[in-house]
Amino acid sequence: MKIRKLSREEHVLTRPLYEEVFPDDSGSFVDYYYTEKIKDNKIYVIEEDGDIQAMLHLNPYEMSVNGRRQTAHYIVAVATRAAYRRRGYMGLLLNSALKAMYEAGETFTFLMPAAEAIYLPYDFRTVYEQKRSFCACADGQRPDEACADTDIRELSYGECQELAEAANRYLESRYDVFAVRSAAYYERLKKEYGADGGKLMLYRRDGVITDCRPYVPEVETGRPLIMVRPVDARRLLMSLSLRSLTAVCFCITDPVIEDNCRCVVLTGTEHSGVMLMEGKEENSEGTIPISVLGELIFGACTAEDACRREGAHMSERMKEELNKVIPLSEIYINEVV
Repeated sequence: MKIRKLSREEHVLTRPLYEEVFPDDSGSFVDYYYTEKIKDNKIYVIEEDGDIQAMLHLNPYEMSVNGRRQTAHYIVAVATRAAYRRRGYMGLLLNSALKAMYEAGETFTFLMPAAEAIYLPYDFRTVYEQKRSFCACADGQRPDEACADTDIRELSYGECQELAEAANRYLESRYDVFAVRSAAYYERLKKEYGADGGKLMLYRRDGVITDCRPYVPEVETGRPLIMVRPVDARRLLMSLSLRSLTAVCFCITDPVIEDNCRCVVLTGTEHSGVMLMEGKEENSEGTIPISVLGELIFGACTAEDACRREGAHMSERMKEELNKVIPLSEIYINEVV
């Protein structure tokens, strides 16, 4: 058994496993994925008996995190051939990928789980429920009177840059965490929806872009979840803002990334944001497991809630200080792959 990261030229070798484990994906979508997404992603595999038996894909996105741009990877296509399951291969791949992302200086990673319980042991926690709006009309048709003063047409490649600029202005004004839009982002998204017969529909009122929604032949029900895991705890903490003067010392534990296991002093003001210094265990006011830290940072729980999580404990003063940290609770991660 061997774990390794494939070279770009080898990415296509994972297609047979993809088609075997994800038979519900259409052939046209798989064609899209293996034409577009493998151009710039990373793929970790486990090889055994002369073939690829398990894989994990890391698809890169430029993210805006509290106004700062950084790269984060979306974990997708986590798969193991049926005969090789229950051997811990998924955990081995996740741990390898997490360590590589840490070495690259990334602050967090995210995924859309088939089931939350699969990823809880690896310290992923749910922080967002996707909110998707679909266009109910095809070109030139009006689904209801609300669209009477709106021009709705399929997005053209020539409009992708204008749309990206408008979307970023909108997202920056409302969200703490989102994938940055660009012309290339929408050009690829057009192909993604087109692979299954869909379209990206652009809304204009008086010539001004007001919305963009996908039109798909069949709208899926349900609201997919997004789970997040901190990768570099210190870098992620330093992206946060504060409500007022804050100073607290605590320990972080992480079973995978050893460098995250440390005692830190979190300090700063509403003007500086979070600053970190090395702390001493004898001065620590509590301990936060990496999974709980992720929940706190992304606004999925309060300090009071965190104390009820396994492995977490805090002094009353520490709770008060952590309540001065402004979480990244306004999230918009609606990407599929």
